[in-house]
Amino acid sequence: SQAESGIPAFYGDPPNAHHPWAVHDGNRPQPEVVTPGTFSSQEQPGTPPSDAVILFNGADESNWVSAKDGSPAKWQVNDGLLVVEPKTGDIQTKQQFGDCQLHVEWAEMPDVQGSSQGRGNSGIFLGNQYEVQILDSFDNKTYVDGQAAALYKTKPPLVNACRKPGEWQAYDIIYNAPRFDEHKTIVKPGYITVLHNGGLVQNHTEILGETAYDSPPILKPHGAAPIRLQFHGNPVRFRNIWLREIPEPQPVRP
Repeated sequence: SQAESGIPAFYGDPPNAHHPWAVHDGNRPQPEVVTPGTFSSQEQPGTPPSDAVILFNGADESNWVSAKDGSPAKWQVNDGLLVVEPKTGDIQTKQQFGDCQLHVEWAEMPDVQGSSQGRGNSGIFLGNQYEVQILDSFDNKTYVDGQAAALYKTKPPLVNACRKPGEWQAYDIIYNAPRFDEHKTIVKPGYITVLHNGGLVQNHTEILGETAYDSPPILKPHGAAPIRLQFHGNPVRFRNIWLREIPEPQPVRP
C-alpha cells in the first residue's frame, strides 16, 4: 500500500501541498479540539467558539480605539450593546489580523429614519480598507453595490437577506488577505466570503482594491491590519463580535 511504501498521497490536498502523510495515515497529527459556539436569538447573543478572539463581549470597548488618532474608542456601551455615537468617527481593533473568520451582529434602530444610504449605514473594513457594507436594506432601495452585504462599490450581494428594522442581523465573514512580495507586487489575490443571516451572499469574491467613495478600487500592499467599524452618522447597534484567526498553511516536506 501507499502507507507501507512511504509514497505521499495528496487526495484532498492542494497539488503543491507536499507532506509525508499517506492516505488514512494514523500518524498524521489530529486537528485541535474546539468547543463550538451557540447560535444567537433575537433576544440574546450566542456564545463564541472556544478558540475565538473576543472583540466585543457586551462589557466595554477595551479592544477598540479611535481609527483617527488611536485614542480610546468613544462609542457607547449600553445594555450590552456597542452603539455608534454621533460625531465620534470610525473605531478599529487594537490588534491586527490577517486571514480570519469574523462574526458580527448588528441592528438598525426600530424607528426607521432616512432612506437609501441614509438608513442604518455603517460598514466593516477587513484589512482596514475593504468594506462589507452595513445598511438597512429591508424595503429600502439603493444602488445594489452599496446595499447590505455588498463589497462596497465592487460586488452586490447574491440576495437581499435583510431582516426588518430593529431585528438582529448576523454576518459571518471569511477573509483571505491578498499577498504581496518584497517588490510590493501582488502574488496571490485576496477573497471575501460573506454569509448574511446564515445565507451565502458573497461567494469567494475577489478583492479588487481599497474601498474609496470617490475613486476606483486600487490594491495597495499591506500586511496584517485592524478590523474597522465605520461611523456614518446612523445609530447602528452591535453585539457579539468575535474572530477566529486562520493560520497560514505550513506544509511539511519530506
